[in-house]
Amino acid sequence: MTILIFSATSASAGASAPKELKVLKDLHFGEALYYAFQGDWFGAIARLDTELMQHHGVDEPERDTLHYHVHQAEFDVGDFELAYRMHQRAGRAITAVIEGNVEEPVRNEAIFRLARIYFQKDQPVNAQYAVERIRGAVPPEIRDDLDFLRTQILMANGRFAEAARILRDLQDAKSLEGFAAYNLGIAMIKDGKELEGRQYLDRTGRINSKDELTLAIKDKANLVLGSKLLQENNFEGAKQVLDRVRLNGPFSDRALLGSGWADALQGRFERALVPWSTVVTREVTDASVQEAMLAVPYSYGKLNVTGKAALMYGGALEKFGDEVDKLGASIESIREGHFLQALVREEVKQDADWVVKLRELPHTPETYYLLDLMASHDFQESLKNYLDLEQLRTKMGSWERDLDAFEEIIAQRRAYYEPLLPVIDREFRRLDSQMRLRLEQRDRIGQRLKAMLVVPRPDYLATAEERVISEQIALSERKLTAGGAAVPGDVEARIARLRGVLHWNIHTEYDRRFTEAHTHLRDLNGEVERLKRQYAAFVRARQAATLSCEGYDDGIRRQRSLIQAAREKVGELMARQGHMLETMAVNELTARRERLADFQIKARFGMADSYDRATRAQTQEKGE
Repeated sequence: MTILIFSATSASAGASAPKELKVLKDLHFGEALYYAFQGDWFGAIARLDTELMQHHGVDEPERDTLHYHVHQAEFDVGDFELAYRMHQRAGRAITAVIEGNVEEPVRNEAIFRLARIYFQKDQPVNAQYAVERIRGAVPPEIRDDLDFLRTQILMANGRFAEAARILRDLQDAKSLEGFAAYNLGIAMIKDGKELEGRQYLDRTGRINSKDELTLAIKDKANLVLGSKLLQENNFEGAKQVLDRVRLNGPFSDRALLGSGWADALQGRFERALVPWSTVVTREVTDASVQEAMLAVPYSYGKLNVTGKAALMYGGALEKFGDEVDKLGASIESIREGHFLQALVREEVKQDADWVVKLRELPHTPETYYLLDLMASHDFQESLKNYLDLEQLRTKMGSWERDLDAFEEIIAQRRAYYEPLLPVIDREFRRLDSQMRLRLEQRDRIGQRLKAMLVVPRPDYLATAEERVISEQIALSERKLTAGGAAVPGDVEARIARLRGVLHWNIHTEYDRRFTEAHTHLRDLNGEVERLKRQYAAFVRARQAATLSCEGYDDGIRRQRSLIQAAREKVGELMARQGHMLETMAVNELTARRERLADFQIKARFGMADSYDRATRAQTQEKGE
């Protein structure tokens, strides 16, 4: 059976199609890849680590089936560890490949992965040192990714001009469509080439594509450029750029808010109401939506529609109050531990959009603002660590249940074998003594036949009947000569004739009998070998029966002790990590509550001002 695989590096990178097909020759390696493609990095690492350890421990690794994939396996275990955020181990695994005796493309790919690890760990200096070690041939499938990584590292180190030179050559890379142009624009702006950088941002904002990632970077480029123009009071230019952002994209709320301000700051409040009225219908927990809820009545106030402005200020004030109450309930719920409980609910994590689904859970007010909290890199990393610890805690509980199952299996085996083994051992000892006796007899016969090759001994090959006749003749002679009596001549002649016939038969058939004796000995040796195999099979079965229920107690106790120690450590780490998450969440929600409190003040002021203006207008109308 032929099984095709593709590199697990594409799985860890989230790729949807294989880069290179290979024939899988090691099923254990394939099992590790299977778990990796399911996103079970822990399971993949555990299996691939074990397989690599066994491979390096055999006397002749080239005879092991993993030999065909060992370089890929070394890479993949580092990738799995990186995906599981085991950065130190991942770095060591890939560094070992770099320093080994490997081909140039393999070595360069390893350096690329090591540099990516350093960059993801926010160590741009180490990442720069790593990529500078790449020399010679680079695998074609990573060439564009390597160049793009170089530019990211250079920009992180403040070397924007060098990054721009590389990014110019990446403009036609299909896999980097939008990203290369966006980063080139940012690099040029950072390098002081503002006009040229904005041109590349504008070019990125005009890309036609159906790819979601490309469309997202397109929207981001338009938002960045539009925000810059808005800050420079180039309102018309800002509006044109911001209006290019999709209405259903991740940056749409901020773009619509900015587009409205571009009109409002020019006094075109009616036009500003168009994007703002769209924003206010969206999720009220979004900061842009909350700001738009003040901007809309502000525009109506500027248009002298003071009654509607007052009503909308009142509506905003009411919603702000509800959100403040929700935030207060969220903070209280977090402090009671409900937030962490919601994060680890299994039915939520079965969905790919589980972070969004958290908002829809009943009785979980602490999750209403989770999407905003997840925007923080520190919070995301802390959350991932906490979920990994929870997964480890669950796995260790599963391991303890497995040990219980093992103990039950061993107890059942012991109960089955204990009454049987004594009887079997007694019968075996009896048969063993008989077998040893027969083997000794076989050995004596073999030695005699070997000696007869040098000194023939026909009497050794006499048949049983001949031996009986010889004994009868000898007995007859003893009887006839008993008491010193003389043997008659005719009787003596007859006895001599009988002895002669017997001697003639034994000596004339010696060669045939000697050949038959060797033939029978060979047949006997064959039966003995079969008997020895049966004997060895019985010994192995007997040992297996004993080993299947003996000698496990110490190992199980040791594993229980290790699991218990690990569980205690994981518990301490979970408590510490959970407290960190709760503190970050409470701080973020407190800041949001304070911002809403400020909005409430503005809404009250705006509502009061609108009522005052409406009252003055009514008074003036009555006076006229």
